[in-house]
Amino acid sequence: MAKKTVSMKDIAAACEVSIATVSKALNDQSDIGKETKDHIKAVAEKLGYFPNSAAKALKTNRTNNIGVLFVDESRNGLTHDYFSHVLNGFKRKVEKSGFDITFISASNEMSYLAHSRYRGFDGVIIACVDFTDPQVEELIRSNIPVVTIDHIFNNRIAVLSDNVKGMEDLFTYCYKQGHRKLAYIHGTDSAVTQNRVSSFYRTAEFLGVDIPDEYVREAPYRDTDSAYKITKELLALKNPPTCILYPDDLAAIGGINAIRDMGLNVPEDVSVAGYDGISIASRISPELTTIAQDTESIGNIAGARLIDLITNPRSALIEQITVEGELVPGKSVSTPKGE
Repeated sequence: MAKKTVSMKDIAAACEVSIATVSKALNDQSDIGKETKDHIKAVAEKLGYFPNSAAKALKTNRTNNIGVLFVDESRNGLTHDYFSHVLNGFKRKVEKSGFDITFISASNEMSYLAHSRYRGFDGVIIACVDFTDPQVEELIRSNIPVVTIDHIFNNRIAVLSDNVKGMEDLFTYCYKQGHRKLAYIHGTDSAVTQNRVSSFYRTAEFLGVDIPDEYVREAPYRDTDSAYKITKELLALKNPPTCILYPDDLAAIGGINAIRDMGLNVPEDVSVAGYDGISIASRISPELTTIAQDTESIGNIAGARLIDLITNPRSALIEQITVEGELVPGKSVSTPKGE
């Protein structure tokens, strides 16, 4: 026998309240007491009540579905350590608030915006994409509520990791260990990269450290092969650096491999620092000095701000929220030889 569908009428009878009161409690309206609301929700859960999503969408003009635009350069965004953890924080926040998430895809037949409208998304989070892509810009210009991760558009809410302070903290830490010959292999062009590079140079200037042009190089993020190659080139210079900063922790591992293949040791001969604070950073030898980004908070805040934008469009503030990371001193940075 099929299980009977539980209705608000059943919940009202069990709680000895009106159907209107049940509706208000389940929709989190503020004109009933918290104790009554919590009791009704507990009874609804016990009875196995599930709201009719189609009926709810008609009543609220919302689908309670959020789109996620999340694709890295290699088209494998979910394997990206930093962004996958951000997404987990975002997912937990929006699902706790009663929203589902669906990934946005694009094809020759349907753009990001067309897909979003076809699915009826209440809002969209955008992370780890080419923000200059015309399809992304089209979505940004639309009337769909949007929150971006690590990229600022003037008319959209953005949640950002504090890459400026992160790079300042990392450079300053290496400086205090005695390093004056610091090289930086940065990632490919993006808002994140621009902020980190600017902070690198600004901190060097503040501390009175001269940075030769050949000390600053570019490599794709998370590309161990490119980091390996450029590390060898840096150490082959007539005046090689004593410390190399990398765009991310995986790239730093490529650098460590290059240093060892040249018969050198980390950190005795060359110090190494990464960025991101992924779990592998604390498991390699030597333990990597890095900046641990607060991915949980970034995702959680992005989810909260998007929900606020969806549910309170008139009062939601369009702002940029910066989340600080934390310097994690490892054993991969030490005082340079001769100091």
